[in-house]
Amino acid sequence: MIKSIKPLILLIALLMLAASTGCSTIHRSMQADELPVLSQDELIRPYIKLGRIQVTREVYGTDYAISADITAWGLSAVRQEAVKLGADAVMLPEVTGRTTTSGIFPLTEYRATGFAIKFK
Repeated sequence: MIKSIKPLILLIALLMLAASTGCSTIHRSMQADELPVLSQDELIRPYIKLGRIQVTREVYGTDYAISADITAWGLSAVRQEAVKLGADAVMLPEVTGRTTTSGIFPLTEYRATGFAIKFK
């Protein structure tokens, strides 16, 4: 009798554990590096534009903190902002850089833009 009760208690405990967690393991927040970056040709599902994202970084002189790959920096910055808006993807990304001289010091402005979208 005791041997048949232990598996029953174990089964009930597992069912209660499964019921208490529900589907919470399925829904998780999107990380910035998981957010897809899509071109206009790749968009086949209906979507709504949440907004245009623009991230600007001005560098006076040299910037040792930024990696040499400006495109990777720009896409990462746009993705991070899109996650804050609750976007499903980023479309039409563009990363540019422009250097001017302010007195004797060079000034470089990096600009990353894109549209945050949510699928319907």
